Amino acid sequence: MHSPLIPDDVIERIRSRAAGYDRDNAFPHEDLADLTELGYLRLFGPSSRGGHGLGLDDVAREQRRLAAAAPATALAINMHLVWTGVAKALLDRGDESLAFVLDESVAGEIFAFGNSEPGNDLVLLDSRTRADGHPDGSYSFTGRKIFTSLSPVWTRLGVFGRDDSGPDAPQLVHAFIDRAAGGYRIEDDWDTLGMRATQSHTTILEGVTATADRVFRRIAPGPSADPLVFAIFANFEILVAAVYAGIADRALELAVEAAHRRTSLKSAGRPYASDPDIRRRVAQAGIALDALEPQIDRMACDVDRLVDHGALWFAKLVGLKVRATETARVVVDQAVRVTGGSAMSNSSELGRLYRDVLAGMFHPSDDDSAHATVANTLLGPVPE
Repeated sequence: MHSPLIPDDVIERIRSRAAGYDRDNAFPHEDLADLTELGYLRLFGPSSRGGHGLGLDDVAREQRRLAAAAPATALAINMHLVWTGVAKALLDRGDESLAFVLDESVAGEIFAFGNSEPGNDLVLLDSRTRADGHPDGSYSFTGRKIFTSLSPVWTRLGVFGRDDSGPDAPQLVHAFIDRAAGGYRIEDDWDTLGMRATQSHTTILEGVTATADRVFRRIAPGPSADPLVFAIFANFEILVAAVYAGIADRALELAVEAAHRRTSLKSAGRPYASDPDIRRRVAQAGIALDALEPQIDRMACDVDRLVDHGALWFAKLVGLKVRATETARVVVDQAVRVTGGSAMSNSSELGRLYRDVLAGMFHPSDDDSAHATVANTLLGPVPE
């Protein structure tokens, strides 16, 4: 285990700005500048390539700590870290197809995800975006992508679409587009309840072309054993779990502070920390939260150590994500109850965490999808 990369004073500086970014519905440019200066965007890069050489377990711990200070900043940065984590996971398994992602992240490029689509509950298993191939190996993409975090700053956007031409059709084509390319536009439509600073605007692909050297996969639709699918799934689920665990960490801290600060007239001015009901709420939150760290660490270490869980991998990953996001929501809810009406204030950090934590239910895999994955793993698919 390495020492935390972000100094305590930078963490506090990032925390001090979070409320303003949330209020203004603005991207955390100053946070990104601080993190870039620390080399945060190259956490996964091997030291031989100029990176920090961290594994997924250490990166998850870094993200959990950052999320406790500024959840939306951490979630936005997650999207870059997922891509670099995917590149590392593939490289660890002998696949160099995304080694350029690690090199370019070290050089300062910022990667983002352009995969989510409205009405596509198959996520990575199919796409509503059209991919048109060209004789030189390049592809043009036409479609609508949503929840594109890092919209104001990404320099490389990972996209995928469906190619229905050719003898092996259909194929899902994965590629990166450059920000300098023409043929896409970003809509200014991110005005949400929580996670506002992620600035995850809708991206309209209007025939934007990815050059041949940035087309890195063609996979048949449906469930796939391709290592790319596993690498995306593993890094996304584990790092999302870490972010929401960080939200819960901070909520529990605030609940403890409130329990000691608030006093009860009914109990002759004694602090609420002495009230048995309050003590039980704080304890319940602490017990629930304490279960997340070993789960996140174990899954991350298993990815790093190339552990083969076979067909159980996806069930384990969706289970982790759902447990983390749901546990975080319960912890924040208990913290709000301990803190009382002050959490309703727009200036309340806990009130902001309450809004931010709700976003956890929408990230893939959502609760219904996760349960379907686990049921199929344990019981087999439902017969046609």
